[in-house]
Amino acid sequence: MANLYYRYNPETCQYERIYPSRKKFFIRAAVYLLLSLITALPATWWYIQHYASLQEQYLLQENKMLMADWSELQEEIDTAYASLADFSQKDDDYYRTLLDLQPLSPSIREAGVGGIERKFDEVADNKLVKESYERLEKLKHQVQVELQSFDELSLKADIQLSKRASRPAILPIHNRDLVHLHTTFGNRFHPLLRIWRDHRGLDMTAPKGAPVFATGNGVVSRADYSETYGLVIYIDHGFGYETRYAHLLKYELKLGQEVKRGQLVGYVGTTGQSDAYHLHYEVLHNGVQVNPINFFQRDLSHQEYQKIVEHPKYKDSITK
Repeated sequence: MANLYYRYNPETCQYERIYPSRKKFFIRAAVYLLLSLITALPATWWYIQHYASLQEQYLLQENKMLMADWSELQEEIDTAYASLADFSQKDDDYYRTLLDLQPLSPSIREAGVGGIERKFDEVADNKLVKESYERLEKLKHQVQVELQSFDELSLKADIQLSKRASRPAILPIHNRDLVHLHTTFGNRFHPLLRIWRDHRGLDMTAPKGAPVFATGNGVVSRADYSETYGLVIYIDHGFGYETRYAHLLKYELKLGQEVKRGQLVGYVGTTGQSDAYHLHYEVLHNGVQVNPINFFQRDLSHQEYQKIVEHPKYKDSITK
């Protein structure tokens, strides 16, 4: 409360209040204001030094949240790198080995990513953001490399599956119809011509009309009659393989037709130079006849294969 001053008036015998002059009032007000400023300025400075403004507090809180998000992002990037490393190892050590492909060199997988500086002109001083961006760009590049590798693996696998499905790998006659398997491959005595002659196939004795099946996927490259083979079917399996089915009673395929393994080719007959109902079966690789016996064991069951190898004719051909 402001100090009040009074003066005694003898005429009225009373104390009358003394009001300061206008000049004195302004001087006193100026002194009070100056004293207030002198007191307030240090207090304000101290407050600013020890307490942030509301806006600064908001920015600090937002910065903490961003740092938490950034830390979570780093963990997710680390997890992505670990998963990618696991995929890459399986790719090199398992998938590519299984499909006869060379592992990718580290120089391909770890190739650098250029052009980051141009994208980062505005935040070049932000080291954390720049490092995170560089890691993401490198991860993106390595993922693209792995995707390209998987595309290559997929293509290779398709080729391998196609090759496996096309490869002559089963008996052309079911075991229940197979009466006798003549395993002599090479020089033998021809039963009709009565001379020794090169025999580049296997003869399978079976009842008249027993079904004959394609031993692999392919395309019919010949379906006609010849003096030696009689009614004959040639199947081109691709990958250098061809099979021939001769002395047929009848065939069920036509030239250019696509064939699947196990599909009916025709029926056992005795057409051409033949003295009994049987199938003459040949396998060619790159134009050269090879022994079909080497292909049967791959897709036959143990019991089916044992029926072949325990056959006396087969044992005799081995001892010879």
